[in-house]
Amino acid sequence: MRDFFKLRDPAGAHYTVLVLVYIALAYTSGWLALFQANAVVNAVGVVALAHSMLIAAYLLHDCGHNAVFMSTKANAALGKVLNWVTGSCYGRFEDIRYKHMRHHVDNYDPVVWDYRSFLKRHPTLANVVHAAEWAYIPAVEIMMHTMLVIAPWVIESKRAQRERVLRVLLVRGAILALVLVISPVAFLLYALAQLLLLTALRFMDCYQHNYEVIFNLDDTDTVFPHKGDAAYEQANTYSNLLSHRFPAINLLVLNFCYHNAHHEKPTLGWYRLPELHRTMRPAVETQTLGFAEQARAFHKHRVSRIYAEEYGADEVKASLKEGRAVGVDALSFLTAF
Repeated sequence: MRDFFKLRDPAGAHYTVLVLVYIALAYTSGWLALFQANAVVNAVGVVALAHSMLIAAYLLHDCGHNAVFMSTKANAALGKVLNWVTGSCYGRFEDIRYKHMRHHVDNYDPVVWDYRSFLKRHPTLANVVHAAEWAYIPAVEIMMHTMLVIAPWVIESKRAQRERVLRVLLVRGAILALVLVISPVAFLLYALAQLLLLTALRFMDCYQHNYEVIFNLDDTDTVFPHKGDAAYEQANTYSNLLSHRFPAINLLVLNFCYHNAHHEKPTLGWYRLPELHRTMRPAVETQTLGFAEQARAFHKHRVSRIYAEEYGADEVKASLKEGRAVGVDALSFLTAF
């Protein structure tokens, strides 16, 4: 058992323990706070729950890279638990890992389902999505996570997962139904925490790359012109630090914002990324984005980003400064199709 959970970086064991303890405490205490008859406690609980799920998502991402344990099976075991914590458990951890590895190796964003074409074919639904996105409700991400549930019935490559998805629906549905019966308020607050999670994840994904989106995740024979091209990879990857002056703030997203460093060494633990980022200076400065510029663009283009036609053909840093950068939705590593 000790060999099974052998850490990839034993010197960072205390960081791994701390983040796991944080996820466990913030998640459980957040849930408990949702059931209290106090609005302030409820609000703290929503934030704690949303943030614990966010950190769980980014640690799951590290598990996908085998960055936590030496054993692939050990990383998968932890990743599957974290997948339940995030609420994205309708999709398999193995599929999350496969899609994300394609992203790293091919230097593209391969997906299966084109939600943009789907919305264009269903104008009434498109109007609902437009209105929701205008109101800061991450409707596109909700669609993608809903597709996790129905994918085995509409995507041929997921057909074999029907029984598994039904089991997950039964278990998770029963738990959420129990929450709804005990406290409708707690149920609604959990839904709010999920919306905050989806918003935070999409904000971090929005400007981290300028890769082309290709709908060929299930096609293993496609030739990618930039596959394995490290120079192209770094030139089209951006580090969106929450703070340059106060690096500790970047821990709020488990240092996922040091994205050029992550793409330089994908198996490096999250706690090592700031140091690698510093060693990549001054070259990495040209790929480092300002938080305020991202926040303004994220707000300004929240509706036009639904289609994001220019994604993959834009110089993100210059576009952000000029207020033109639209970014992209629906590329979360948690939606593996």
